[in-house]
Amino acid sequence: MPENHPDSRPAADRLADRQAISDLMTGWIHRDRQDWDTLATLFHEDATLRVMWFSGRAHDFIEGSRRMAEGPLRTKHFIGNPTIAFAGDRAFVETNAILLADHTELGIGATVHVRFLDRVSRRAGTWRIERRDAVYDLGGFTYPFGPAAAPDIDADALRERHPREYASLAYLIESSGIAVTGTFPIRFSEQERAILSEGHAWLAQSGG
Repeated sequence: MPENHPDSRPAADRLADRQAISDLMTGWIHRDRQDWDTLATLFHEDATLRVMWFSGRAHDFIEGSRRMAEGPLRTKHFIGNPTIAFAGDRAFVETNAILLADHTELGIGATVHVRFLDRVSRRAGTWRIERRDAVYDLGGFTYPFGPAAAPDIDADALRERHPREYASLAYLIESSGIAVTGTFPIRFSEQERAILSEGHAWLAQSGG
């Protein structure tokens, strides 16, 4: 992370906190497993989330994910170890993830490297996610059943509509009947810098 935030607690006292937050990050597996009730426990009731196809309340995202799971797009996430900055009962967390997508009707997939930037807070003794943003670092198409199964993609038109970092994933989402509108944070973009700046400002406001 680009900024350091002093924390008054000894490092040993943060071990349990780090483990709890790491469990939140790896808990994204519940989305892949379609365990929606357990996925909901990762978030505070008023949590918000912004990814390519959704922006709003985290619990509405879960309902949207449930509906998406009934369509042709399948996804799986590989989650890395998080980097955590603490201040009292708040933490700003950055986590690498690899998203694998497979559109079962088109016979085409995508691999996208993503980072989750999370504001995490402890309320009533429990750490949960308060806000999640996704930053798209790089990605491209894959062909699970060979290039011959790929549709005729108009690369120029796709490039005009979406940055190359997430154009492949946007194509699969749109091919599943879900609109992808606006632009989303990519590595080293102004949007990413704003999320980082606002996240560190929020962390600095902690009374801990």
